[in-house]
Amino acid sequence: MLPLSPNLSEGISDKLLHFLAFYLLSMLVDFAFPKTPFNALKIFILLGYGIAIEIAQSFFPYRSCSFADIVADAAGIALYLLTVPLLKRIPFIRERWSE
Repeated sequence: MLPLSPNLSEGISDKLLHFLAFYLLSMLVDFAFPKTPFNALKIFILLGYGIAIEIAQSFFPYRSCSFADIVADAAGIALYLLTVPLLKRIPFIRERWSE
């Protein structure tokens, strides 16, 4: 009997989950340290965390390391950067950027 082929929708949903997780992680990191802007240091820490997750997964037989997951992580971070101007318009969120 042939093994089951991988389900394409699982791969897409996995990337979507990585994307959303790193969008929210970006927001959490930014809000956790409000005195510093969302700069390269915060971005590198988040990307490093994503890379560390992928490296750790490579040691488990039922998981795998995927460059596409890292790309999805980076896309989530990039979307957060792009949506900051919109977030600054939301009354209860914009206080994060007030000085």
